[in-house]
Amino acid sequence: MDAKHRLVEVPGGRIHLVEQGTGPLVLMVHGFPESWYSWRHQLPALAAAGFRAVAIDVRGYGRSSKPHEVEAYRMLAHVADNVGVVHALGEETATIVGHDWGSPIAANTALLRPDIFTAVALVSVPYTPRNGYRPTDAFAQVGGAEEFYVSYFQTPGRAEAEIEADVRAWLGGFYAGLSGDTMPPADQGSLFFVPAGGKLSGRFPGDALPGWLTETDLDVYADEFERTGLAGALNRYRNVDRDWEDLAAWDGAPVTQRSLFIGGELDASTTWMADAIAAHPATLPGLVSSHILEGCGHWVQQERADEVNRLLLDWLG
Repeated sequence: MDAKHRLVEVPGGRIHLVEQGTGPLVLMVHGFPESWYSWRHQLPALAAAGFRAVAIDVRGYGRSSKPHEVEAYRMLAHVADNVGVVHALGEETATIVGHDWGSPIAANTALLRPDIFTAVALVSVPYTPRNGYRPTDAFAQVGGAEEFYVSYFQTPGRAEAEIEADVRAWLGGFYAGLSGDTMPPADQGSLFFVPAGGKLSGRFPGDALPGWLTETDLDVYADEFERTGLAGALNRYRNVDRDWEDLAAWDGAPVTQRSLFIGGELDASTTWMADAIAAHPATLPGLVSSHILEGCGHWVQQERADEVNRLLLDWLG
């Protein structure tokens, strides 16, 4: 079965997607700094099992629309894009799957539009309902003398200047730094904190690529970001306070649809957010199963493609 590339019109612009197979729709949403290509192992597996598997380039990435305004990347816009994709594909309902930033996008899409998204799978990042703390205020209180990476990303142009100086090397270092087989030892300092006057890349490991990432794979990611720049991708981080304001009516709200969580044992998203995973029986009352993959880092569906495919298909079935 060949994968098809398409551009579909949504109310906020255009979304590029790759689809494979026929059957019930499964919409896959990637995170930072990635693309539809992050789901390259899942597309054929889901299609072979009788699903219409669709992986999008999130707005700001790849061949999807890249609005200039920072506020165009708020959570409500991403929810609207996902709804628009389902409608553009002629479907009425879908299962949504998200990794990294795609996980909160998927969770909030299911939360706001349960009429369309009947099930949700979260990969790497657990569900955390909106709470009473303004995100940037909370981030400013962690790290002591060092700056949390989300805070580092807030000023437009700052992180872009670091990354775009050598996109391929930066991406390779970032992927390696968060991969189970290449991440640096904890005593070398956290990749998520930037020393005063430093750069995020200052704590990247050496030049070795993780086992899941070939030179060709890295070329695919680098070619896209060298063409598009990083502003659209980073603008998602610059909307965390707008999201907090927009979602006030859903403060503390659970996602009640049938759900699945898959995390990596060595991923900071599952260690720092262990309390959120423990709270899933209340925040994800439709949770069918939860899995922490031993020795796995952040790039879960790429590091452990076969295992993730099996877990997804068991759940979808």
